[in-house]
Amino acid sequence: MAFSLEGRVALVTGSSRGLGRGIALALGKAGAKVVINYFNDRSAADDAMREMKDAGIHAMLVRADASDPDQVADMVHSASEKLGFVDIVVPNATPDQPQKPIEEYDSDFYLQMYEFFVLGPYHLARAALPGMKSRGWGRIVNVTSEVFHCGMPNFSAYVAAKGGQIGWSRSMATELAPSGITVNTVAPGWIPTERHANDPQDALNAYHETIPMGRWGTPKDVGDAVTFFASREASFLTGQTLCVNGGRTPW
Repeated sequence: MAFSLEGRVALVTGSSRGLGRGIALALGKAGAKVVINYFNDRSAADDAMREMKDAGIHAMLVRADASDPDQVADMVHSASEKLGFVDIVVPNATPDQPQKPIEEYDSDFYLQMYEFFVLGPYHLARAALPGMKSRGWGRIVNVTSEVFHCGMPNFSAYVAAKGGQIGWSRSMATELAPSGITVNTVAPGWIPTERHANDPQDALNAYHETIPMGRWGTPKDVGDAVTFFASREASFLTGQTLCVNGGRTPW
């Protein structure tokens, strides 16, 4: 079967809902054992586990703060003990992302974005890399955003952190390639999920009009892209960014 992940173990941070849940479901349906990670919403996490079970996916649930290095290390260790070495990591967890003029941001918020989108992948990679290197195989797939490429006003902290995440991924791709480990990024456009429930309808309508494909993207669309990067068929692809935005890519 193309894109089979049988025998692999995947860990997706922030995977109790939204894009993370779609990614975890896609990886599981391809045959991977999946670690579902959450921090705040246990109800959503339990619901995600039920969905995995109903789909016949072997999964485990771990509560951990994806921005805390000790909790991340413990999560990877626990997953490795119960499911086997973690082969695939997808740093997906995200905090709130308010849009403000630069004068209204403060340095603490900039640091929070950096901690989630640069240090978060760093902590997860460091915890999983010993196992990946020992087997000469691994996949790191970062979830970035089209906003870095498109630019977006009143979103400077988030855009800057996503740029750092892409730069980190490219550096790691060249560093880890000799070890058989690929590092790629998936850059979704605006894909409405639970976190967008209160977004203004006029903003949604305006964005929708700019999507050449004429439809909204879904978590499954992002999950399928991540599954491709995680597969053996993508073994010669590293340091790449795949935009999942229905053709909005202007560069």
